[in-house]
Amino acid sequence: MSTYPIINPATEEVVDRAPDQTAADAHSAAAAARAAFPTWSATPPEDRGRLLQAVADELRKRAEELLPLVMAETGATIAVGSQLQIPKAIDRFEMYAARATRPLDIPVPPQDMPTTPLAPGGLIGGIGVRAPVGVVGCISPYNFPVVNIAGKIAPALATGNTVVIKPAAQNPLAPLELVKIMNAVGFPPGVVNIVTGARAELGEALVDSRDVDMISFTGSTNVGVRIYEAGAKTMKRLLLELGGKGAAIVLDDADLDKAFTGLVSTWAFHSGQICTAPTRAIVHRSLYDQFVERLVAAAPSLKVGPPDDPSTIVGPVISGTHRDRVEGYVQSARGEGADVVSGGTRPSLTPGFYVEPTLLTNCHPGMRAVREEIFGPVIAAMPFDDDNEAVALANGSEYGLYDYVFSSDTSRAHAVARQLRSGNVGINTAQRNDDTPFGGFKMSGVGRDGGDFGLHAYTELQSIVWPG
Repeated sequence: MSTYPIINPATEEVVDRAPDQTAADAHSAAAAARAAFPTWSATPPEDRGRLLQAVADELRKRAEELLPLVMAETGATIAVGSQLQIPKAIDRFEMYAARATRPLDIPVPPQDMPTTPLAPGGLIGGIGVRAPVGVVGCISPYNFPVVNIAGKIAPALATGNTVVIKPAAQNPLAPLELVKIMNAVGFPPGVVNIVTGARAELGEALVDSRDVDMISFTGSTNVGVRIYEAGAKTMKRLLLELGGKGAAIVLDDADLDKAFTGLVSTWAFHSGQICTAPTRAIVHRSLYDQFVERLVAAAPSLKVGPPDDPSTIVGPVISGTHRDRVEGYVQSARGEGADVVSGGTRPSLTPGFYVEPTLLTNCHPGMRAVREEIFGPVIAAMPFDDDNEAVALANGSEYGLYDYVFSSDTSRAHAVARQLRSGNVGINTAQRNDDTPFGGFKMSGVGRDGGDFGLHAYTELQSIVWPG
């Protein structure tokens, strides 16, 4: 089997080589998952949950061993890697291990039906049954490879589906280790499959395959649109968590410390490579200059450097190509009249694919850097005069994944939040609640996962009725 190199974004060295598989391999994996589905879907939920818990237990034992690998292939800093890579994956396996036995069927009140030419009348009972979708193709992004895969396959397996995993081309090494663990703890052959490679044909094969019933994809909107179009041929069930252009609305009564902490996460959290990042700072005009000054003062204090240095806050982006893309957005903003008041130049760090924390001011909604997802440590700031204008600016995007509202008046913040065309809104925090439904409005995707909603996402509703 041919292989391809996995590059460490901090050192530009080869971490290891991964299998470079083909469409034929993807079709074989899907066929194996299809063959395993009848037996796995009939496996008692208690047994499915036990295996998921065994994965969590083994990941916990191997967390320290896996952390350097995840950091090497993602460029995650020690803080992000040690807290939010393997530990978060463990949480997700444990969550769905515990929920594998949760009743999902929906009882329906009996209905008194008259006799018709169709059938005799009588009291007709009914129930909505949540049945597994079947074979799920799980296509994950590069920023949180194991965590994102865990968030897909744990609820899918808990509800009786079989899976084919296709990790991001940039970092499949830890996902390969995860599948080895799953095989070792006793998942039956064919239930968990993985294909890796640098070729687009792998994902395309899963979307085209008639052995795959559902695609769960996290990634760019452009790819999501192609999956949506191609999946129509086989009527694929879809869960698409796509791009974001998060707006952080800072109202005139906001606690600036909380707002500042939320905005700085765009720079400090995985170098802005997160779809939920608050990349648009929409700040009341009375606070705008003060807030911008505070961001400008903070940016240079966020150390850009090697991920394995405990003092590093901002590590590298995933590749040289992506660094060029981020820098291109900054240049386009300059060309459209924005002021680059912090960052905007390449750090003098070699090797590695580094981008400085960058703040753009004098922005307007039509700029590419304001409209499009950059997926890097870049914030665009704009002032507003009243709440209606703030809502209009926030909603003036084709994305709608995660927005934020900062205000000392909770009632006012809730009123603003409910006007935002966004699947998720954080009020006075960038923290998450893992039991809430997660997904986007508009071009940020379709479907919801998270908590029990993750169980629902990987099931089909079947109605069963009977005479009383």
